[in-house]
Amino acid sequence: MDIKRLMDTPSWEWPEGADKVLLGLLRDRNADPSDRLAAAELAGDLTVIDDDLADGLLSVIKNDNEPEQLRATAAIALGPVLEYTYDEIDMADEQTISPRTFNRIQDSLRSLFMNEDVPKEIRRRILEASVRAPQDWHHDAIRTACASNDEDWKLTAVFCMGFVDGFDDQILEALKSRNPDIYYEAICAAGDWGLDGAWEHIVSIVTGRDADKPLLLAAIEAAVNIRPQEAPGLLCGLLSSGDEDIVEAVHESISMAEMMVDDEFPDEGDETLH
Repeated sequence: MDIKRLMDTPSWEWPEGADKVLLGLLRDRNADPSDRLAAAELAGDLTVIDDDLADGLLSVIKNDNEPEQLRATAAIALGPVLEYTYDEIDMADEQTISPRTFNRIQDSLRSLFMNEDVPKEIRRRILEASVRAPQDWHHDAIRTACASNDEDWKLTAVFCMGFVDGFDDQILEALKSRNPDIYYEAICAAGDWGLDGAWEHIVSIVTGRDADKPLLLAAIEAAVNIRPQEAPGLLCGLLSSGDEDIVEAVHESISMAEMMVDDEFPDEGDETLH
């Protein structure tokens, strides 16, 4: 088994021992750099990550002698397991890493982020990963990043606002950005928090002809969280788009909207949506 085979195989079909292959590459500084980078990307998959792999990723991030891109990739790879463990913290049987490892990752990422000698790209990825299990220090970190004149830090800030509450005004302000990446993240964040002030942007994206596909998909998902009663009527026109991904996203969003409306207005759902 080698890394290329794992890259070409869905993670749920990875053979036994995939975790050991990934960990071996993370630890082997003489291995091909591209293989180690791929290993860092794959090691965060929830089908394989455990305490050993999490520690392997953390060791890479903390090592000043490792390549910057590898350290940044390893940081991002920890995001999914932090979010999963944070959401399942009271369900010991469902956890992929132990509470001790979870706490060690959080403490280490915070310490590394606070060290301004750590390269910017690594600190950005650390913040983007760590907010998936929000802590008190994230609010100040996001505010500082948002106030920066550096567009990269602003982009990170808006991404993080989708995970940490209390930034409604900043998200809506970010919707005025001419930076397409910041605008995209603002749409995602507005959908995450159901910000009604973003509705006109959602309508413009869905009904317009010039939105790129990732932005359109983000708007489709956001529409449901912002105005579930109006979303089906807005989105149904996209069912004839001819793009399978878009049609599937619309079907999923309409189904979600119907469930949300039925839960909130059990006697009005059918009348509202049909």
